[in-house]
Amino acid sequence: MAKEMHKDEKDFSVAVTWKCADVKLLLVSLFSLCSLITLFQLFPSTSSFLSCFSTVDSRPLQFAALSPPPPPPPPPRSVHPLKAEQLTNDSVVKRSFNPVGSAAYLFIQMGAYRGGANNFVVIGLASKPLHVFAKPQFECEWIAHGGGGGESASIFASGYKILPDWGYGRVYTVVVVNCTFPTAVGLDGSGGRLVIHATTGGGGDREVTTAERFVAVEEAPGSVDASSFSAPPKYQYLYCGSSLYGNLSPQRVREWLAYHARFFGVGKSHFVIHDAGGVHPEVIAVLRPWMEKGMVTLQDIREQERFDGYYHNQFLVVNDCLHRYKFMAKWIFFFDIDEFLYLPPKTSIDSVLASLAGYSQFTIEQMPMSSKLCQSSDYGKTPRYHFFLLRLVVVIVCEIFHRFQFSAVRRRMWGMEKLVYRNAKRGVRRDRKYAIQPRSAYATGVHMSQNVAGRSTHQTEARIRYFHYHGTIADRREPCREFVNATAVTTHDGTQYVLDDTLRRVAGAVKRSGQSDQWIVYSIIQLRIRAKSDSDPVRGRSKSGSSISVCTAAWHLLVMSFLCCCALTFRLLTLVRTLHSLNAFKPVQFTFRSVLIRGVCCKPS
Repeated sequence: MAKEMHKDEKDFSVAVTWKCADVKLLLVSLFSLCSLITLFQLFPSTSSFLSCFSTVDSRPLQFAALSPPPPPPPPPRSVHPLKAEQLTNDSVVKRSFNPVGSAAYLFIQMGAYRGGANNFVVIGLASKPLHVFAKPQFECEWIAHGGGGGESASIFASGYKILPDWGYGRVYTVVVVNCTFPTAVGLDGSGGRLVIHATTGGGGDREVTTAERFVAVEEAPGSVDASSFSAPPKYQYLYCGSSLYGNLSPQRVREWLAYHARFFGVGKSHFVIHDAGGVHPEVIAVLRPWMEKGMVTLQDIREQERFDGYYHNQFLVVNDCLHRYKFMAKWIFFFDIDEFLYLPPKTSIDSVLASLAGYSQFTIEQMPMSSKLCQSSDYGKTPRYHFFLLRLVVVIVCEIFHRFQFSAVRRRMWGMEKLVYRNAKRGVRRDRKYAIQPRSAYATGVHMSQNVAGRSTHQTEARIRYFHYHGTIADRREPCREFVNATAVTTHDGTQYVLDDTLRRVAGAVKRSGQSDQWIVYSIIQLRIRAKSDSDPVRGRSKSGSSISVCTAAWHLLVMSFLCCCALTFRLLTLVRTLHSLNAFKPVQFTFRSVLIRGVCCKPS
């Protein structure tokens, strides 16, 4: 009798195991099918998928016949007549000069903002030679909207111009026009317009004074809140970034944002990023979660590249940011995204700025770091994006198992952890960066402001410094070029470097704070960071010059789907092992639903 019972239990176990094996194959097949369906959804059109197999143009011929006719030729331009030279009565040849066109625009406005109840500020570009060698003038006119929809009498004021670029301008220089009226304007809720009258002052042609009249500000009725000029600011700290251009590294941008979000504090700080052509889709994937959280504002200023100004019109950008957020922040910081602020231990940004509250501006000392020297002990700890796919699969598998840990990502060293050698050369004047109380500033510069009301201090070395990793933000490759095993190094050009792991000791706290890991997940989900974005210096492009194709992306997704299927299959195999441990249960309690839940969601005993 006992032998028959044992035989029945064995047959029952084998039968259930065989059924579960069928279920395993069914689930794996369904998962593979869903993965392929998801893959096809990523293709923008059928032509994109066909391009993986053929380069023949698959567009129907009838579309060519329906193409619109070519536009008519432009009308002929007017021809300037030639003014010939003349021979005077006293036999003197009077030469003629024929002016054609104009060398530069009189004024190019970027922004205009209120500076108070009776004050406006207009920021823009103007001809550099005109403002250096001539005396162009600006006049401000406020035209209030009348009660019946018309316009009331105008109020005029002289415009005071500020040139904040310190002689760095090129074809164009930055001009900040300050309009201060004798009385408050536009606070009665009627609205109005600020009109600027700009003249060349005889700079272009002493016999001809060119005058232009343009609307700088237009306020709708009831749009001005006078209390905002004296209300407490929304943010304690605001970052005004310079023009971002070139092929930026998304990894370096992510590290910089995570570090300074913790440095300034989430909820009381804000970052303004200016895109001059450097914020490509991979950087957007890094910035997007911060933008959704309300901590980052991204401004597209690529159009300014039309006008030849100093360093992608950097002075224009920082002055616009200063006046745009003048009443929204208590302190505004000006530095670059390859620079990391640092405070001594046991201090905070709140305590440091409280001790500097009596100053309108303070500058920050630079600590230049090597952009290629690394420690020999770190060799092999700097993985490249060749292992991107493997790390991505690890993250997905961990998500499937509900054990999502960032150990695979956290092991990767950040740039400020690798580059630990500081330039120790003495007697060199280094550029400084600064912070300013915006309500006390009329204009600003790149390294400090010369148009500020109140005191400024430069003795801040013991309170705050910044580490400068020059050139690393635009380098998509691995930053470590040379590995050394010494506390002091002298390079071939005679530059002395000393070991300084100050920021390396801070990086661990930034990673543990959780301010960076959540953004890594977003970047992975976006699937925008290409597999060789850090190893290829030409913006993640292949050797042929084209970006990674749809075929390559499809291949990566297929490999990931296969590995995910393998991971799910391995997990489902535990079901079979779990069944053998359930022999002691009564058959009435043995349902497929209970076994499936126990096998997939619970650990095997």
